[in-house]
Amino acid sequence: MKNLPVLLIITPFYFLFFLNNYITAVNSSTPSYIPVDNIAMDCGSLTDNDSEDGRKWIKDEPSKFAQTQDQQANSPTKSNYASTAILQPNSGPKVPFSTARIFRSPFTYSFPVTPGPKFVRLYFYPAQYQDFDASKAYFHVKAGSFTLLKNFSANLVAKNLNQDSFMREFCINVAEPDQRLNLTFVPSSSDNYSYAFVNGIEIVSMPTDLYYGVEKGMHPPSFVAQNNQPFEISDNLALETIWRINMGGRSISAKDDTGMYRKWSDQGYSILVTDNHIPFNPRNVTKPIKYSKIKSYTAPDEVYQTALSMGNNMTYNSHHNFTCILPVDRGFNYLVRLHFCEFEDLITRVNDRSFGIYIGNQMAQPFFDVIDFSGGNGIPIYQDYVIDIHSKDNLSIDLHPNEKYSRYPDTILNGVEVFKISKNWNLAGPNPEPEHATPFSNATEKLKKKKKTTLFIGLGSATALLVIILCVVSLVVLWRAKKKKFYYNSYKGKSNRLSKASSLPEEICRRFSLSDIKTATNDFDDELVIGRGGFGNVFRGVIDDGSTVAVKRLNPGSSQGAREFVTEIEMLSQLRYVHLVSLIGYCDDNGEMILVYEYVANGTLRDHIYGSDNDPLPWRQRLEICVGAARGLHYLHAGVKNTIIHRDVKTTNILLDDNWVAKVSDFGLSRIGVSDTAVNTLVKGTFGYLDPEYARNQQLTEKSDVYSFGVVLFEVLCARKPVDAKLDHDQRNLAYWAQKCISEGTIQNIIDPFLMGKIAPECFKKFVEVAQSCVREQRIQRPTMHDVMEKLEFTLMLQEQADNAKEEINPDGVYSYPEVSFCESDRNIPSYDTSGLQSRTHLNSLDSDTSGLSFLSMESESNTANMSKSATSRSTTL
Repeated sequence: MKNLPVLLIITPFYFLFFLNNYITAVNSSTPSYIPVDNIAMDCGSLTDNDSEDGRKWIKDEPSKFAQTQDQQANSPTKSNYASTAILQPNSGPKVPFSTARIFRSPFTYSFPVTPGPKFVRLYFYPAQYQDFDASKAYFHVKAGSFTLLKNFSANLVAKNLNQDSFMREFCINVAEPDQRLNLTFVPSSSDNYSYAFVNGIEIVSMPTDLYYGVEKGMHPPSFVAQNNQPFEISDNLALETIWRINMGGRSISAKDDTGMYRKWSDQGYSILVTDNHIPFNPRNVTKPIKYSKIKSYTAPDEVYQTALSMGNNMTYNSHHNFTCILPVDRGFNYLVRLHFCEFEDLITRVNDRSFGIYIGNQMAQPFFDVIDFSGGNGIPIYQDYVIDIHSKDNLSIDLHPNEKYSRYPDTILNGVEVFKISKNWNLAGPNPEPEHATPFSNATEKLKKKKKTTLFIGLGSATALLVIILCVVSLVVLWRAKKKKFYYNSYKGKSNRLSKASSLPEEICRRFSLSDIKTATNDFDDELVIGRGGFGNVFRGVIDDGSTVAVKRLNPGSSQGAREFVTEIEMLSQLRYVHLVSLIGYCDDNGEMILVYEYVANGTLRDHIYGSDNDPLPWRQRLEICVGAARGLHYLHAGVKNTIIHRDVKTTNILLDDNWVAKVSDFGLSRIGVSDTAVNTLVKGTFGYLDPEYARNQQLTEKSDVYSFGVVLFEVLCARKPVDAKLDHDQRNLAYWAQKCISEGTIQNIIDPFLMGKIAPECFKKFVEVAQSCVREQRIQRPTMHDVMEKLEFTLMLQEQADNAKEEINPDGVYSYPEVSFCESDRNIPSYDTSGLQSRTHLNSLDSDTSGLSFLSMESESNTANMSKSATSRSTTL
């Protein structure tokens, strides 16, 4: 990731492509958002005017929004003017750029608006107005307490953009019902030549969850390079739109947006880097878009009907990235929103196309699968990230194909939005340097240029550096002490588990009051209980924003679980991944210990295999769930900064959402470890899943999770408990019994009767091989979760390949497979060429619309078991 490829040279191919996109227009049938506040003011105009897109711009002379003007305005040399541009703009519309309001002294517009977030758009045409020289206009613009522009030169910006006119867009929240949105223009200098000006002002309401807060069902942005911790775009922040790009499509005008008058540029404005390789442009503008994950106003349909990808050169893709480089101002945090939608008929299943996401050359998401995250083909989704740009003038977005986990090693990107986040009430960046013709030449040269200047640091600089280092070290020590104090307070008593001074910020993990929880659960109504376990009961609840949640309550008065309670909060509040259950918040009032999770509709994996009235899951769906769970565990082991060992992997801790996507849950026993290094710890886990080597010597590694997951695989195959005391001695422990059957060549006799004739022989052999490798006695002989995940994905491909071949012969879908055995001599299974595998044209169970309520469960038998070395023999492994 450190060596960026050379910049893509726009070829005549691109010119033809852009021309085609401009000619193609798409009429969306999706209903638009209707803004409550919708003000468009043509500054300096004496009359109302209609713009080229038919929008009405109200006059500004006299202005009904003018509020204050500095007293110096009494001087004729300090008056404010409504003026007409001597030369009309050539590259932009006439409205609102033909007239301007010119300020020789501070001037404030005051707009009465409703509460909520607003788009604030300022339009500039730096031309000659009467006797005013455009190069003299340096000024500040403030919106309430926010500085939007400082010592701003519209003239330099226009030259830098190589455009006559331009617009700047900001997002500002108005909190109070009676508050007004004030915009103040202040010339930078008090001399007679300095002035400020503006050609047009827009104030447009936006939905409250579009960029601020979190849309229902979505996760908050991940702060890249800070352990991907959640970052809340709170109401007290302001944003500036830096980029809004329709990747692979035409530019979209304000009138073709979803009601908020946003403008989407085409990707010609970005710098695309793929080693001089021309990106592929999949597009299907007739594809119906299904908005089941996000709101229909998030972006125009066309954003999700067009895209850029790397193409079908698998050899090339496996060694390269798709990169987008965007110039930005250093010294700020940036919100990066990536829009995705799989609309190609070839991409319909999980693992068809998977890739990693890097923001600013740092890992943001190791495994991203659009189908997996969205739930199906034609369903749009977006992912938000926050990145700190402190030492460079560009932002890079890199997508890297996961060739090992994809049928088609490729990437896809439909749209990009980048917003600067206010810092200490400031959004203002520097003016561009006059000699740069475009905003990209500077970034390009800086990418190519090597540092040739030697820095000589004097004694004073060295001293200052030393002081800074000491301050940083002191802050780290204080932070660690505070964290240690948090843990100490967590364990010394139930009444003081999570003190008011808890280091967990509200945006990471919400702290609920007991009254909030009682309201959500109707005072712990027994009719809302959806699970019971050793920890306590799990209730279905509804919190204040209308979201359904799972509320897990420790039995009142119980002395068990305080450490696990804190561990779960610490662990899950740091983790956000599609195959991990998300923690929403906790309650620690009046002796109660309560955890609030996302609601997972289809309950536990075990509930759909045996022991309930649910229909058993089909084999292929079981495989998909196993793959998802393996991904979640692999993320814990290798996708986070510090390895996390789950320590309680089992079928009741693998939950299934309404799209049957697997989510690993219950982190109360989890430990932070070091990859490939054992951690000395007391033995904890669930009997039947417990790693025997860990049980004997109390040495915990990630291979202990691998062992437990191997038991899960046999449980999925055989549909029985990991330990059943009612059976004969040799059969009680599932892992032991399965290995015995494998050695005797009779494993086919103990599989779930529901699966008879439904498993392809080559898939069966591979699956049993993977499961057996996980439950080996010695951890050194077990695979990593990465290997397990990879082999299970291959196993799924084998089943799909066999099913496709059967379906060609039997279009009615009625077919069966012969019985097959597996023993030690079958381990040399040949490698299969998957390059020719064809994707199905419809989704399997991931497309299912399921009803019925389930839960995030606890299991009565699945609490914790503390075992000594001498008391344990053989037990039945992101």
